[in-house]
Amino acid sequence: MTTLAILTAAGSGTRLGRDLPKALVDLAGFPLVVHAARRLAASGVVDSLVITCPAGLDSAVRDVVAQDPHVDVPVRVVEGGGTRQASVAAGLALATPDVDVVLVHDAARPLAPPRLVRRVVDTVRAGHGAVVPGLPVTDTVKRVAPAPSMGGPDVERVVETPDRAVLRAVQTPQGFDRALLQRAHAQGAARATAEGLAATDDAGLVEALGEAAYVVTGEETAMKITTERDLQVAALLLEEES
Repeated sequence: MTTLAILTAAGSGTRLGRDLPKALVDLAGFPLVVHAARRLAASGVVDSLVITCPAGLDSAVRDVVAQDPHVDVPVRVVEGGGTRQASVAAGLALATPDVDVVLVHDAARPLAPPRLVRRVVDTVRAGHGAVVPGLPVTDTVKRVAPAPSMGGPDVERVVETPDRAVLRAVQTPQGFDRALLQRAHAQGAARATAEGLAATDDAGLVEALGEAAYVVTGEETAMKITTERDLQVAALLLEEES
């Protein structure tokens, strides 16, 4: 049996101030999607890769990833959907019958290290059907409710202060038993087309089934790139690796 990694790369680069998709934004001479694909391949536990991309860019994404000498696993590219959930579903539809473990990873986390990929896959293969990496939350977190009557739209009422000791900031790649992930996407398919309803991570779809998801230790380098500052931090992390 084999492991398929679905690499979601269909997001825009709007908050990065770019006029091209985030996955194709340059980091130290290579697009983010290439960095992410290299690390998935380098883990030694990924047998094939499906990349979801924006409409009309499948050839461009395929060219930059499949021709990279460090990506030594088979690569397929498929156009993603209007939401992340829809994009993952499009990638999952390409899973071949021999696939029993599926990873879902974001190109926006290009520096997730190979050891993290192995940690997630090993935990799934040890019998945990849904596995997510996560880091302890170090800031105090407040749950709020809007209270415009108390000072305007920028004022929110605190409802609760959760115990941060039991909170985790979740990362990718997330790993799943293939049958469980397919069942979760089938059950939640009606949510996929609406941005406000679509799942922001696949573990959430599994949880909606009433099935358990498990957290393994994440990595600081698996940070998500959203802003220009994030990109600069990632460049510094790459310099530290070299």
